[in-house]
Amino acid sequence: MLEIACPWCGPRPEAEFRCGGENPIIRPPLDCSDEEWAAYLHHRTNPKGLHRERWHHALGCGMWFAVTRSTIDHTIVETAPLGSAAEEEA
Repeated sequence: MLEIACPWCGPRPEAEFRCGGENPIIRPPLDCSDEEWAAYLHHRTNPKGLHRERWHHALGCGMWFAVTRSTIDHTIVETAPLGSAAEEEA
């Protein structure tokens, strides 16, 4: 089980969190093509190594934040509030 450090609550067990998927994902404009919309909805990267994700502290403070995690061994390198300078630099 992972231990995830919520930026507001500190380290907590993985069971308190829900993964929201890849971060960031930028929504295309409303007048985009069907292919662009399908790519937005269904296509995600699947990197081997460091991956940026959004996580929700569902059974805690209820806040969303960014996690940089290795997909090889699930090591969490960093957590940061969404939109923070640390999250933007990751």
